[in-house]
Amino acid sequence: MAYRRTAAAAVLQTGDALTHALVGIGINLASKPTPGRNIEDTLLAASVEGVDHGDLRLLALLTTWLGVHVPWVNVDRLTRAVVAHESPRVRVYWSAVARWLHKDRRFARLARLYRGPRVDLLPVGTDFQVRRRGEDERFASTCLCVPAGVLRDRKHDVLTPAQLARRHHVYRQRVLMGPSYRADMWAALDAEPSLSAAELARRTYGSFATAWQVKNDYRLLADVEPGS
Repeated sequence: MAYRRTAAAAVLQTGDALTHALVGIGINLASKPTPGRNIEDTLLAASVEGVDHGDLRLLALLTTWLGVHVPWVNVDRLTRAVVAHESPRVRVYWSAVARWLHKDRRFARLARLYRGPRVDLLPVGTDFQVRRRGEDERFASTCLCVPAGVLRDRKHDVLTPAQLARRHHVYRQRVLMGPSYRADMWAALDAEPSLSAAELARRTYGSFATAWQVKNDYRLLADVEPGS
């Protein structure tokens, strides 16, 4: 059967599985990490729990993580996954994040995903909280109204880029090659060199053409003797 590219995971993780995945991508929670989880799938799953299910602590950790690690996020992959997701509030959150991070031009498409009136993060009490404390500076000029102090921002709640590069092989490859499908495919082949091009593309949400090229490049280097 011909390869058909997908935009997002069929099922997003929740509960303990999500917690383990979040630790795996560098969020400091009291749990064991699950290594090698897809970064963008984990980010999207965390936003669903935070925005749709009211887990503001998790949403705060996610937002802090983005502020630290955004240079190594595959924004094309993230955008495809968010566009495919059914939740309007999740799309509002990511559109707001994209406007916060507007200096990174990769976020331009995601920023345009929502164009309606501003949405309150809190179900009640937003106006009172904003009058009392002001707005979270990260979201002040975005489509999401977040009172200051609601999403705690503590950098030590997440690993540094250097620490995460030592823990997460895909992240390390993104540091080396840039946050691309190619980097993810190379990491997947490091773990399982026998993957077919179609399976490689499927696991990394990339195109078959890119997977085919990466397979050839990986094979070429594997055939080169050290020092030759």
